[in-house]
Amino acid sequence: MIPQWKIYPRSQGHSTVYLQNVVDDPSISVGDYTIYDDFVHDPRDFQRNNVLYHYPINHERLVIGKFCSIACGAKFLFNSANHTQRSLSTYIFPVLFEEWGLDVERVPEAWDNKGDIIVGNDVWIGYEAVVLAGVAIGDGAIIGARTVVTKDVPPYTIVGGVPAKAIRKRFSDSEVARLLELKWWDWPPEKIAASIDAIQSGNLDGLSQAEI
Repeated sequence: MIPQWKIYPRSQGHSTVYLQNVVDDPSISVGDYTIYDDFVHDPRDFQRNNVLYHYPINHERLVIGKFCSIACGAKFLFNSANHTQRSLSTYIFPVLFEEWGLDVERVPEAWDNKGDIIVGNDVWIGYEAVVLAGVAIGDGAIIGARTVVTKDVPPYTIVGGVPAKAIRKRFSDSEVARLLELKWWDWPPEKIAASIDAIQSGNLDGLSQAEI
């Protein structure tokens, strides 16, 4: 586990942060070693700048797994951004309840609640990508730059475009199954450190041997 005081993984640069140590909203959960890089804004302001329309009234969560890499400007858009399509109008009458003589309890009627955003482990989210409410991204997936993710992404799948479409699987089905079984991201840091050569070289057999 990363010490709570450690924000920057690189001593020579402050554009990259360990995300779990700069987020204090209890409805946002971030796993160990997940990083966010921002060369435009202070990356410590991720919660304010990148998690949008995220209001307590919806009781929604952002869950990000371990060892994820989130690029500059990636955004997570929650339910209050979804003007309801059940209405004959997209106007937010319930939010402006005082103006229109409505009960405050009707505020959530202004949007469609699609649920939480769940990001698995070892996920790479590219530059200025947007992930919408209700989406689950599987372990090992890659989200291309400026992609808009509107639907779930399977594990170890590369997606891109607006809206996101599958480009290809990173590995064969059997290799994906082995990786999902190994769950190397749950190993102790010492074991991961000893396995970095196998990970970096794409040596799945070597990684499997380390698991024994």
